[in-house]
Amino acid sequence: MIDSMSKDNVILKAEGIHKSYRMGATQVKVLKGVDLAVKKGEFVAIVGASGSGKSTLLHILGALDKPNKGVVTFEKRDLSRFSGGELNRFRNKTVGFVFQFYHLLDELSVLENVYLPAMTGRSMLGWLACRKWAKNRARELLAQLGLAERAKHKPYQLSGGERQRAAIGRALMNEPQLLLADEPTGNLDSATGNGILEVLEKLNRAGQTVVMVTHDERIAQRAGRIVTLVDGKIEHKHTR
Repeated sequence: MIDSMSKDNVILKAEGIHKSYRMGATQVKVLKGVDLAVKKGEFVAIVGASGSGKSTLLHILGALDKPNKGVVTFEKRDLSRFSGGELNRFRNKTVGFVFQFYHLLDELSVLENVYLPAMTGRSMLGWLACRKWAKNRARELLAQLGLAERAKHKPYQLSGGERQRAAIGRALMNEPQLLLADEPTGNLDSATGNGILEVLEKLNRAGQTVVMVTHDERIAQRAGRIVTLVDGKIEHKHTR
């Protein structure tokens, strides 16, 4: 259980996270004091109904959004103290994101979509210096994900499951320490979604830290630990 974890093994920690949004004249409280710790090499599922705040929490953990109150630390460093450049590097290199709707660029090939994160933040000379490595890494990732034959295709030529595998490859491009997946099977049928879960499980067995958001308890059961979010608060935690 989280309370007995070695503090030295905790890679990501959220303490007292509050988040609210203004909708017209109304202040909507989404997160109401969330505490969560994730240790290195864990596969954690955050499960909750639509509107429970789970995607908002995931975005805050990945520094895509900021809490109104509370602290998120990665390897004991407070994300709120990161400079703009440090935050960009954190989102690009330290964390890999997988979303429900893939967010692949249709004008690029699958291979180009996968190595795109390696181009981000580099000068033209910097990109030229690492281009060969990036393309080789992207090809290796596509081969691991069963997409070697799809490298030159455009995303719109792929099935939903193939597109999500390509999105996972893109998320893994810069060898992130943390993989955050927001409803990664939400746009897929159950058989295809099961294949994506198997990919996440295989990555986790190889040492990848994974935090996944889902509304489906059955999908959450595939993780090593389940955290349930109800009305903006963590209700209970249990280990598989």
